[in-house]
Amino acid sequence: MSQRVRVFATCDIGDSLNILRSKGYDLEVYPHPEAPPKSLIIERVKSGIDGMITTLRDSIDAEVFEAGKDTLRVVAQIAVGFDNISRADANRFKIPFTHTADVLTEATAEFAFFLMGVLARKMWPAEDLLRDNRWGYWHPYLPFLGDEVTGKTIAIIGTGRIGLAMIKKCSGFDMNMLCFDPAYENHEYIKAIQEINNLRHQRGMCREKTWIRYTSLQEALGNSDYISLHVPLLREGESKTPTYHLINETTLRMMKPSAMLINTSRGPVVDENALARALRENWIAGAALDVYEKEPLPADSPLRDPAIADRCRLLPHFASASRITRLSSDPDKGMAGRCVQGLIDVLEGNYGGDITQMPYVVNKEAFGTRS
Repeated sequence: MSQRVRVFATCDIGDSLNILRSKGYDLEVYPHPEAPPKSLIIERVKSGIDGMITTLRDSIDAEVFEAGKDTLRVVAQIAVGFDNISRADANRFKIPFTHTADVLTEATAEFAFFLMGVLARKMWPAEDLLRDNRWGYWHPYLPFLGDEVTGKTIAIIGTGRIGLAMIKKCSGFDMNMLCFDPAYENHEYIKAIQEINNLRHQRGMCREKTWIRYTSLQEALGNSDYISLHVPLLREGESKTPTYHLINETTLRMMKPSAMLINTSRGPVVDENALARALRENWIAGAALDVYEKEPLPADSPLRDPAIADRCRLLPHFASASRITRLSSDPDKGMAGRCVQGLIDVLEGNYGGDITQMPYVVNKEAFGTRS
């Protein structure tokens, strides 16, 4: 390279950054764990950087793209979601941005499954009982009972990569599954799961025959013991099937009083005020959330109400936080590796320089026919 490529990373993403250093890139990494102020991002972009590595915490909009209109060539996001990046503005300024889909599929699905188990077996209230030195006796059903997941019915809302991975895990626990997807139904996958379920029953591996099928949202919510959300965030006007506040007062009231909700998708898919009320008034039995309408979760969030603490598990956007998934330098295994590879593809003109052929670029529509 006749001139060193300049990259600014808004956070340290581990050893994968050494790949850029080994290529001779001029790399600057924001040194603090919290997000940099937007003014600093704009300042760095204005200084003439070629590429930027971002997170969901960073607001990347017209102001940022305007600052980099003559030099910024790519924004590489270490996340599947890109709610923080204005797609319309990126397209207007013809700046591609990448994300790290797929590599966190299994980690996120298993985390959702673990959250279901934490809720179902009341693990937090049970540990709190012990730590508070209130466990004074053993009794068959006092002070409370949890419930099994085996043999129960779960609603899988959204059957993209992570939803399908969740289905696979639930199948192993002999769960019945009601699936709903507002945009696309993968009937071949569902058929394969049913065939596996039938075989397991025929071979005596499970006592009861289990089933899986697509259905309406109302039936899925109204007939399930657990509801797990795996949809993208789509607002009114962005799609014919918006998912913003998909879980609201109306849909919460569709659920059984014994139902439990798990959200590892996007925070604004759930109306948090309605959910807090549903828990306070016992419309549903519990909820576990890893994502929120505003992150970090505000101190005055209704979800922090002590009255619902025993039924509401709150995690810090943690579903993909496993060592390999977050930090592996292998783009087929780790978010960090895929983030760096997406950046390199654009900056070094891989795939013949055709951005529409680059697998990790999101906004291909701004550069020709989408592949």
